[in-house]
Amino acid sequence: MRKIFKIALTELCTLFYSPIAWLVLIIFTVQACMTYFRLVDIMLMQQFNKPLWYSIAKEMYTGNMGLFPNMLVHLYLYIPLLTMGLMSREYSSGSIKLLYSSPVSSIQIIFGKFLSMMIYSLILVGILFLFVGFTAWNVPSFDMSLALSGLLGIYLVICSYAAIGLFMSCLTSYQVVAAVATLGALAFLNYVGRIGQEVPFIRDITYWLSISGRSDELINGLISSEDVFYFLIVIGLFLMLSIMVILSGKRKLSKSMAFTRYTGVIVLAMLLGYVTSRPGLQCSYDASSIKLNSLNPVSQEIMEKMEGGLTITTYVNLLEGNFYRGAPSERNSDANRFKKFIRFKPKIQMNYVYYYADAGNEVLEDRFPDLNTQQRAWKMAVMEDLDIEMFLSPEQVAQQVDLSGEKYRFVRLLERESGEKAFLRIFDDSYIYPREGEISTAMKRLVTKAPKVVFLTGHGERDIQRAGDRDYYTFAIDPTFRHSLINQGFDVDSITLMGDRPIPMDIDVLVVADLQRPLSTDELARLEEYIAKGGNIVIGGEPGKSDLMNPLTASLGVSFLPGTLVQPTKAYDDNLLVCSFVEEGVNVVTPLRGLWQQKYGVTMPGAAALSYKNGHGFNVYPLLKTKDEGSWNELTTVNFTDEKAVLNPEIGEQEQSYPTMLALTRNVGDREQRIFVLGDVDCISNAELLMSRVGMKTSNFSLITGMFRWLSYGEFPIVLSNIPPVDTVLELSKDTVPYAKFAFTWGLPILFALGYFGVWFKRRRR
Repeated sequence: MRKIFKIALTELCTLFYSPIAWLVLIIFTVQACMTYFRLVDIMLMQQFNKPLWYSIAKEMYTGNMGLFPNMLVHLYLYIPLLTMGLMSREYSSGSIKLLYSSPVSSIQIIFGKFLSMMIYSLILVGILFLFVGFTAWNVPSFDMSLALSGLLGIYLVICSYAAIGLFMSCLTSYQVVAAVATLGALAFLNYVGRIGQEVPFIRDITYWLSISGRSDELINGLISSEDVFYFLIVIGLFLMLSIMVILSGKRKLSKSMAFTRYTGVIVLAMLLGYVTSRPGLQCSYDASSIKLNSLNPVSQEIMEKMEGGLTITTYVNLLEGNFYRGAPSERNSDANRFKKFIRFKPKIQMNYVYYYADAGNEVLEDRFPDLNTQQRAWKMAVMEDLDIEMFLSPEQVAQQVDLSGEKYRFVRLLERESGEKAFLRIFDDSYIYPREGEISTAMKRLVTKAPKVVFLTGHGERDIQRAGDRDYYTFAIDPTFRHSLINQGFDVDSITLMGDRPIPMDIDVLVVADLQRPLSTDELARLEEYIAKGGNIVIGGEPGKSDLMNPLTASLGVSFLPGTLVQPTKAYDDNLLVCSFVEEGVNVVTPLRGLWQQKYGVTMPGAAALSYKNGHGFNVYPLLKTKDEGSWNELTTVNFTDEKAVLNPEIGEQEQSYPTMLALTRNVGDREQRIFVLGDVDCISNAELLMSRVGMKTSNFSLITGMFRWLSYGEFPIVLSNIPPVDTVLELSKDTVPYAKFAFTWGLPILFALGYFGVWFKRRRR
């Protein structure tokens, strides 16, 4: 070890005698300062009016704009300049012969050279640590472990680059050639992950070899054995190759023997990489205080109930617009979306099934109007350079699973060994892929009975099958809408009471929305029987329908009043209401309490006032109400588009607050029955959910999710309770920033410059 340290010290002295080492430190510091203080300025601006809502450590050092990722982008430019002379200098000066003849082994030479680079790398990381320390000084409860994990990631990257540069320097006596070769090797390792991704065997090898993004999880606070071992294996591989190059200079080997040795070392490294990347052999530690890299406790609880194996089969349609998301070349990237779950439960098997079927792709219909489905599949396979034999025909895939209900879109089928199944979809929004919440919801359906929501039909009610403005397709069964009931864990269906069909008691929620025709005596009796037995139900009506709705709500002690509630404004029709939540109601319907706390409202474009009486066995709680002032129940005006409502006390119109939504509860056996009554059903229609109005702080869709979470007793939709960040205050005044910026941007570089001139002057005196 003493010889290794002496070689390392000698190499460091040589390195710092040249201006390159000092210049790299100066440029590295200036670039770090520019990125860091840009982030500081942004945070001070955001903190001006209200506290920050995010973790400062996470925002400052991770993500696309963070300090660590921005500094990683430039590292590949610095390291070749530092490593190009490690061994090339020995070759060009002839001192390599002295090393060969000296009592120093090849291992000591390489390890000594590499140790010098490890020490220099610590200096680079130390510069970044100064920024971390400065932030910790000015941020109470700073997430230091997250920052230290990021520094570890950067240090491992620098050391890996240095090992690669050292090997390249062993191959040539020309320093420039060594630098260019190092750049080429780093570029190759960043690009190699894209090579051969269509071929299963090659895909895993090249994906593991790729150094691109390897430090991302470390920077984000997740210390994973797979990533740490990757860097250690890469470092060890190139150090071993460097030692073998030095040994070959001492004694000649036949080409076959040299090839065997080099191949053996590379194969051994690959084997170690394969073993350490197996999910069952991995371990990890989430260093972030908010545990964003780990499964949420709710998700963990779901996965703990998942006994036995789990298979996730992705069905990818060649003729559907999302084919490329599951294409063979994207399989590794796609599988990474489940990495948190695989880390928690290694026995998850990922399968991919490729097929072709008509998915109504208008682009293909326009491009190939004269071709049938099979011919289009052949055409697309040729264009994508894929083997058509890997794609199942519509008849063949139908033997595995019925995808007609999914419209042959990109979809995953989750299946347990015990046979439970659930679909997991992608969505037509900006993020597209399912997040942890949607994945956990699909997982929960495998271990919990899914609540069944049934919509009554046959009397002109709102239809879940139609996408019209007044219907309920969007929030009920739209597979492309992330927050629809079917994507949030519910089974959804329709039912008619025509004939002698009874209401099945296996349903969890019955929805009766806007009767257009009266219920028959027999139908009303069956609905009343369902309610009497304790069934949960949502009853909604519209203005002018009191004669149709009141017979159904009479047993509840609730009635729809004649007339239409109005709330005149200058901008909108008088019957457009912005109803506010009632504290009494949200204390019972707790999933809606957050909307009340944040002062959100609900828009109702035309609502009937509700009245209620106690004494019918139910506890009644008003949940939504109109304003106390400027609102009344209009009894005469009907056309609110062309007419203005006028308060007329003489006919009983009074300016006051009216309830527009009620929650009812009672105990039936060992279970609490839960009921909603709404004076407006347009508030949850397709049109209203897509509507955005200026000046209104409303959240109608949150009303829906809160309603059905309460009706399903908190089972679905699941709510992931994240740990709130604590490092949200930057105690740094704007007056202090210029001084800090000067100290870092100018002070540190000047110190490094003085260090170089001090060394230069001392050597010149000698």
